[in-house]
Amino acid sequence: MSVPRVVVDTNCLVSALIFSRGKFAWLREAWQARRFVPLASHDTVSELLRVLVYPKFKLTRNEQETLLGEFLPYVETVKIGTTPGGLPDIRDADDIIFLVLAAVAHADALVGGNGDIQAVKSQFHIPILSVAEFADWLQAHPRQPAKKSGHRSPGR
Repeated sequence: MSVPRVVVDTNCLVSALIFSRGKFAWLREAWQARRFVPLASHDTVSELLRVLVYPKFKLTRNEQETLLGEFLPYVETVKIGTTPGGLPDIRDADDIIFLVLAAVAHADALVGGNGDIQAVKSQFHIPILSVAEFADWLQAHPRQPAKKSGHRSPGR
């Protein structure tokens, strides 16, 4: 199997980026070691940028840029054309961007710590995993070196 292509919701990304000793820190290490390729779209990156400026994080502009530098070089960007049909209804409309990205990119998994995303896992054709479930899932996949994906859209 090739390196898994995975959508990670903003809550998990921010936790992995900001809290370097937190329980999600291994996610950052895993994408930087190319154990998986994080997928992103214009909307998901915009959401990440919006969240990084929250006053509660007290991040300077330089710190925000440093954190983005820990993530964006490892991302495969996906251009979203039209929203695919057949997506499950999700309580928080802001979370639809992660389902859309996963569907359009034919992601191997969607990692979400958000209860609203977890609530639709049985209705979505791509596995929706908690961070703990993703750790087990990733462990089950053979380690193969990934090529640096760079910013490209899937050719599927």
